[in-house]
Amino acid sequence: RTYLGHSKALRDITFTTDGRKFVSSSYDTNCKLWDTETGQVITTVSSGKTPHVVRLHPDADKQHVLLAGMSDKKIMQWDLNTGDVTQEYDQHLGAVNTVTFCDEGRRFITSSDDKSIRVWEWGIPVVIKYIADPTMHSMPSIAMHPNQQWIACQSMDNQIITYSTKERFRISHKKVFTGHLSAGYACQVGFSPDGRFLISGSGDGKMWFWDWKTHKVFRSFKAHDQVVIGCEWNPVETSKVATCSWDGLIKYWD
Repeated sequence: RTYLGHSKALRDITFTTDGRKFVSSSYDTNCKLWDTETGQVITTVSSGKTPHVVRLHPDADKQHVLLAGMSDKKIMQWDLNTGDVTQEYDQHLGAVNTVTFCDEGRRFITSSDDKSIRVWEWGIPVVIKYIADPTMHSMPSIAMHPNQQWIACQSMDNQIITYSTKERFRISHKKVFTGHLSAGYACQVGFSPDGRFLISGSGDGKMWFWDWKTHKVFRSFKAHDQVVIGCEWNPVETSKVATCSWDGLIKYWD
């Protein structure tokens, strides 16, 4: 099936928890809610700015609530049943790159081109934790560990750094993962479903696997001819990983 409806390139896609619907965001400034089965557009919302990232609230009774990180530094919250903006989170000083829910949906973490991480209470447009220091770089990709205790952040200085998602959101100086080239590329990070391995693509076309406990490189191999920008671990068949690259190919590895 092909889903036609956007007039420009897509930026992000996220599914509802049951997979029956999904939300897409595009450079035509629209976020659309689709029916996966029929391919019909159910709702379209837009603020007139580009949505860089879209996320639905993880709770089963809040699957109609959409958060979108925008190019104009805001995070917009829409009710997709009515199409109304229900909240604006406006504190970042640059375009918003990631939105990650934590603490069972009570809080969410955002990262931005302003090189900071901000933590918000769900529904309240006030930052409860602001993480920034002069040594930090922009973090275009953040992944949540399956145990919900840690987030791994792709930092633009060729390392992946981790923060605890507990009250303080402390950085872990032990859990730093290096070896790959991510400077200048928004390479996606991810975890294996059992949480034992961390994965990331690299600017030189390699695919990298780290052991989460020892922080050492588990293995790396040449996957593509160009930048490996995205990688995703199969949640059901846990020995398989999909990668995509700027060479236009998607590859599926075992």
